[in-house]
Amino acid sequence: MAESSRMLQARALLQQCLHARLQIRPAEGDTAAQWVEVQRGLVIYVCFFKGADKEILPKMVNTLLNVKLSETENGKHVSILDLPGNILIIPQATLGGRLKGRNMQYHSNSGKEEGLELYSQFVTLCEKEVAANSKCAEAGVVVEHGTYGNSYFLH
Repeated sequence: MAESSRMLQARALLQQCLHARLQIRPAEGDTAAQWVEVQRGLVIYVCFFKGADKEILPKMVNTLLNVKLSETENGKHVSILDLPGNILIIPQATLGGRLKGRNMQYHSNSGKEEGLELYSQFVTLCEKEVAANSKCAEAGVVVEHGTYGNSYFLH
């Protein structure tokens, strides 16, 4: 997402879900794996590119949370905020990959520290938007998220 005169700073992919479960920490020894899950809602996969800055985040969050993707019982398309529905945010480095031969390369992705900072701020802004929305607050909408830098198993 970026203005046409600027370089691409982020990519997001939206997926509707009736239920999603994400492993955020694998089992280790006697410790069970940790999971987050949401019921009906939206899964947002997000990747930030080199040169991305925090100024893109408010517009990005506003666009993603207000896109009319979710279908109501009467067939009308509404935003996840108007549905209201839960949100699961997953950092997804593969959205920034480019195929070179038979190998994927991720040279255009943001650095680990910059990506973590942008991802954390993105999650916080999503949480604030949901908390400020009366329909979401009334419905008990939750925003869950994965841990930046992890590999994931989505069920």
